[in-house]
Amino acid sequence: MLLGFGLVSCVTARRDGSAKQEIPSDIALSPEQQRRYDYFFVEASRLKIQKEYAAAFEMLQHALTIHPTAASAHYELANYYLSLKQVPQAQQALATAVKYAPDNYWYAQALATIYQQTGNLPEATQLQERMSEHFPDKLDPLYALLDLYNRQKQYQKVIDTLNRIEKRTGKTQWNSMQKYQYYLQLKETKQAFHEIESLVAEYPQEPDYRVVLGDAYLRSQKPEEARANYQKALSIDPDNALALYSMASYYEQTGQKERYQQQLDTLLMNRKVSSEVKTTVMRQFILDDERTGKDSLRVIRLFDQIMKQDPDDADLPLLYAQYLLSKGMNAASVPVLQQVLDIDPSNTAARMTLLGEAVRKEEYPTIITLCQAGIEANPEMPEYYFYLAIAYTQSKQADEALKVCRKALTALPDDTKKEVVSDLYSIMGDAYHTLERNDQAYAAYDSALVYNPQNIGALNNYAYYLSLQRRDLDKAEEMSYRTVKAEPNNATYLDTYAWILFEKGNYDEARIYIDNALLNNNDKSGVIIEHCGDIYFMTGDVEGALKYWRQALEAGSESETLKEKIVQKKYIPQ
Repeated sequence: MLLGFGLVSCVTARRDGSAKQEIPSDIALSPEQQRRYDYFFVEASRLKIQKEYAAAFEMLQHALTIHPTAASAHYELANYYLSLKQVPQAQQALATAVKYAPDNYWYAQALATIYQQTGNLPEATQLQERMSEHFPDKLDPLYALLDLYNRQKQYQKVIDTLNRIEKRTGKTQWNSMQKYQYYLQLKETKQAFHEIESLVAEYPQEPDYRVVLGDAYLRSQKPEEARANYQKALSIDPDNALALYSMASYYEQTGQKERYQQQLDTLLMNRKVSSEVKTTVMRQFILDDERTGKDSLRVIRLFDQIMKQDPDDADLPLLYAQYLLSKGMNAASVPVLQQVLDIDPSNTAARMTLLGEAVRKEEYPTIITLCQAGIEANPEMPEYYFYLAIAYTQSKQADEALKVCRKALTALPDDTKKEVVSDLYSIMGDAYHTLERNDQAYAAYDSALVYNPQNIGALNNYAYYLSLQRRDLDKAEEMSYRTVKAEPNNATYLDTYAWILFEKGNYDEARIYIDNALLNNNDKSGVIIEHCGDIYFMTGDVEGALKYWRQALEAGSESETLKEKIVQKKYIPQ
């Protein structure tokens, strides 16, 4: 049960839950009555803390029989009604609390909120109006009235309320713009422009207000009035970004395309204009360029010119990199993304994009550099540990791979996905095998499968390394079969399963799977081809074995045992 509400409420109720029809006027309690009331009210609070809500509810009802006009008790009782979703009773309780505590702002605010939530906008409006008069130091009732009058489409009253706010806060851009919009709703164009003009008159040296007025004229198809205000704004502040951009809009709307382009250049090349504004302009420029199907070279030229100014935040170069990537210019995006990281080393989007490109090209030194810095900047990002460990493994730095995995397992948060933890243990298994520490490798694989029993990579490697040692072959076969079932066209998994069957002496069945592995051997793996020769030999096909052994040698194998197989024309165990 949820108790308490950010509003407030009270209601005098009978034990049967119905509300009393008449509420007596405030009464003076005798000392004994006051003592009894205080006891029951405090007891209700104690029971509420102990979550004995039904008993607390009873205590409040009893307290109200002693002191029917106690606003605080009605308010507390209303909380219970709300928790029971008895909104009418809660509303009546709040109304009672407001009646007997008219100076309590929060009781009134609570009742107004219930009126709004139940769609009783007229009552909510009347109450907020009373509150705005009764609590003149509070602005919230006036802002609430803005919403209420707007929902009732009483736009003139919205404007009147804005005027009341303005008397208290002074003239502001927000207030004037709100009145401008509502005057337009009422089709009072003259009043709408007068509002913005009065804002400019109030702050004649504030260029932004001149721009606001100019934008209003431009939207109303009065371009020359707009231009005059933009020029005035620029005479006050020649580097004003809003005025520069709005001036470009003026040129575009009046069909002056060349001057439009020049104005954009002026804005984008201005060192005093923030990177945030330039990013917004370039984003719009890209959208316009894509819509009209223009050559992307102009966009790239603009970006290159801006980038020479050394932007002070990462958003602009990141937008440039994203644009280059969208055009398939991956190589050109690399130095731009690197510039993003120079500005903001914690920028995950840039680092992950660079990392993805390095992974695609198998550039392990680059992967290592990116991930090491990534871990330093964002130590809770599991991807950095994972790719760093993989890069160390592929670079034959098994000890470093183990260090990274151990660090990850202690540094990553407790809610890290189990699949991620499983992959880290799997990498540890591969590293331990490289270091010929097989028992530790198998323990790591076991841990990987505890966290993710469907870790196909761990299942395959575990099974294959067992087969190379010719141990636990039944277990190896069971694990390997699960990988083949999961990915029936994966040449590596098919080869592992065929090799386990070979080690168990099931040569005919092994041949079926190795043939399938060979069909899917898109990478022309010499190991798979050599295994094919071994299996063919054991099924009595010596010529087929020799053919595949020679192909394995041509594929780049440097195995001396393979050479001996070809010379002696027979299978030789490793």
